[in-house]
Amino acid sequence: MDDIMILADNLVKIYKTKDIEVLALQGLDLTVNKGELMAIIGNSGSGKSTFLNMVGGLDRPSAGKLFVDGKNLFTLTDKELVNYKRKTVGFVWQNNARNLMPYLTALENVMTPMYFAPEGNRRHRAIELLDLVGLSHRKHNKLTQLSGGEQQRVAIAIALANNPKLLLADEPTGSVDRKTGDYILDMFRSLNKEMGLTIVIVTHDVTLSKKVQRVVSIKDGKTSSERILKEKYALDFHNKEIAWGEEETQDEYVVLDRAGRLQIPKELLDTLNLEENKVKLETAEGKIIIKGVAKHSRDLSKVMKN
Repeated sequence: MDDIMILADNLVKIYKTKDIEVLALQGLDLTVNKGELMAIIGNSGSGKSTFLNMVGGLDRPSAGKLFVDGKNLFTLTDKELVNYKRKTVGFVWQNNARNLMPYLTALENVMTPMYFAPEGNRRHRAIELLDLVGLSHRKHNKLTQLSGGEQQRVAIAIALANNPKLLLADEPTGSVDRKTGDYILDMFRSLNKEMGLTIVIVTHDVTLSKKVQRVVSIKDGKTSSERILKEKYALDFHNKEIAWGEEETQDEYVVLDRAGRLQIPKELLDTLNLEENKVKLETAEGKIIIKGVAKHSRDLSKVMKN
């Protein structure tokens, strides 16, 4: 556990209303190491934002296990959870209205969360953080005077205000152009390298996901696959000369769960032209082979039933 920042084991989240129950996470297993820069991808409703909210202390899990920085999020009291959110995690939202207060300057926005921490030179620290994101020259500007990309960079400074160990970013490049998105990701990479900050990004941005150490795909509330940097790129991860968006830098793995189930990518299943949900499994030379059921086999089964 010393090297692990996030440990989710058979994690379940159920949302209940008066009439229905929604199973957002269905036994998610995921481990994130300290100092890792990784992304979580998945379709809308897959459970990725639900997972991020629970890790951020914004929502409570329903079942399973969830540890962050050695803290059991199932057993934290409300007071301990508040302290956890102040000291352990920083959050960057896609919607800047959730990150920033429009009537405050950039400097005042960054200073605001520091009032909930022990006394210190808040102004000096806030200017340092704005300088870190390249915006110290805009410290006296208000929200309406900043571009969308500049607002997002202020939001990152705010998330770092209380020196968190873990930075969570929910679609941080979703509302900015490609150039600004690349700049924001380069900033995350620098924070990861220079501060050793663990960073988890939820994103639909395929280009962004190619520039991180690991990509976890969540489907139907479970981990379905992972893409991991090839060894030569992992050893040179912070090299800015690598054409991350053009080169194939990651190997993809399907995740086998504890019950022996795996989620096969749709593009591979489509090659089988399946007409029903049955396949044949065979082994050959240490490999598992998946085959579609032949049509005559299906017809024969019907005959035998008759």
